[in-house]
Amino acid sequence: MPAAKPVREVIKYGDGTVKARGQRLGGELHGAWKFFRLDGSLMRSGSFDRGRQVGVWNTYTRDGALVKSTTFG
Repeated sequence: MPAAKPVREVIKYGDGTVKARGQRLGGELHGAWKFFRLDGSLMRSGSFDRGRQVGVWNTYTRDGALVKSTTFG
């Protein structure tokens, strides 16, 4: 059986504004993801490895300034 391939996903708020964008692998968040506020500004970005946060995750202010970086194992 061939290995599963990541599937792109876009999650939206009730009004249709993009809430998150990334990929799933086997139903779990996988690879790079970006999360947005209702106003469309980038809130957080980072990567998942089969549902687990990995690497550096960045959190931003509404105007795009970096607030903090957190590293996950």
